[in-house]
Amino acid sequence: MTAIDFSAFIDQLATASGDTILPFFRTSLAIDNKRRDTFDPVTAADRAAENAMRALIRKAFPDHGIVGEEYGNDRDDAEYVWVLDPIDGTKSFINGMPTWGTLIGLTRFGEPVFGMMHQPFIRERFSGDNGSAVYRGPFGKRDLRVRDCASLGDALLSTTSPLLMNEADRAAFSKVERAVKLSRYGGDCYGYCMLAAGQIDLVIETELKPYDILPLIPVIVGAGGIVTGWDGRPPLTSDGRVVVAGDRRIHQAALDMLNT
Repeated sequence: MTAIDFSAFIDQLATASGDTILPFFRTSLAIDNKRRDTFDPVTAADRAAENAMRALIRKAFPDHGIVGEEYGNDRDDAEYVWVLDPIDGTKSFINGMPTWGTLIGLTRFGEPVFGMMHQPFIRERFSGDNGSAVYRGPFGKRDLRVRDCASLGDALLSTTSPLLMNEADRAAFSKVERAVKLSRYGGDCYGYCMLAAGQIDLVIETELKPYDILPLIPVIVGAGGIVTGWDGRPPLTSDGRVVVAGDRRIHQAALDMLNT
């Protein structure tokens, strides 16, 4: 069985999570903070959506593992492991902004083989399997493809917020930010999907967990993009610091600048 055989089931997971989350969106809901040193919110919507997806996975594939943001790891050494982030962009979610999404990834022997970002409020799905990537939304379906960008001076850059970076990383990031044509904040998972769609050119982030980036890797790669750590190594071995680009020329230029 290949990864693409799971695409219909991933759609079921996306639908179930969306149906669970939407009744909470733009309502007065309780917000918990998962950390003491900073604001890391979680809501009943996060927990309910992950529970819904876990229940479907356990029923359909009881021998598969699950890694989720809210409920941890279950059999994460299995051949197939599902990686779930029920609401990537919870800060946007609690502010009523639509730049959040559900991330669903699948690994085989530890390698990402399929991924999806689902935004149920806008009704958009971005999916990929490393070989291709597809957008589906209110205006139909189309293949995703990154765009060419020869230099940082022509590039559009996205990051969730430089305030999430430590002081040294923020200083390095600011050098790249000064070199690009335009930078925008607050994208969360949407930034990566817009890169895959050819709308922006570069995403630089730090402090990511596997569930923040792993489901997006097959979408980015399937659209022709490149994703590595700041050190150029595979992103899952680079302690949460990632550089994503649609064009290898600006990817290398960003790496050079971040590490100078």
